[in-house]
Amino acid sequence: MSQKQFLTFAAFIACSIGSIALFFPMILLVEMKAATASGAALVMARTAGAFLLSVGILNFMVRADSASPTMVSILFANAMLQLFILPIDPIAYFTGVYGNPMSFIPNTILHIGLLFGFAHFWRKTKTEIAANHAKIA
Repeated sequence: MSQKQFLTFAAFIACSIGSIALFFPMILLVEMKAATASGAALVMARTAGAFLLSVGILNFMVRADSASPTMVSILFANAMLQLFILPIDPIAYFTGVYGNPMSFIPNTILHIGLLFGFAHFWRKTKTEIAANHAKIA
């Protein structure tokens, strides 16, 4: 898979889940996560949705860009997002917030895959930039 294909896939996932969380938080919380939808939970789901939708749009916009320090930063930030978000759903399930293991297993697998993908392309882009600078010097 090319970096452009990977970023397109990641953008599609982030925009899809972000849109559901932002515009239909009850569907995300109750039907997808088997969680109780309190007022605070709805606000947090919408906030997370806005964030995910924005990250998805960013990834879509830069998907065809060439190697640059900015691309390295975007890929690194995306990898960190996946790393930071990875334990949230399993913890929610094991502490009783989510009522079904399927509310976290697919997402956890997805976050692991995205983490490895972003880390791979971050390393590849960083190496490509270093090689280009070595040729110039």
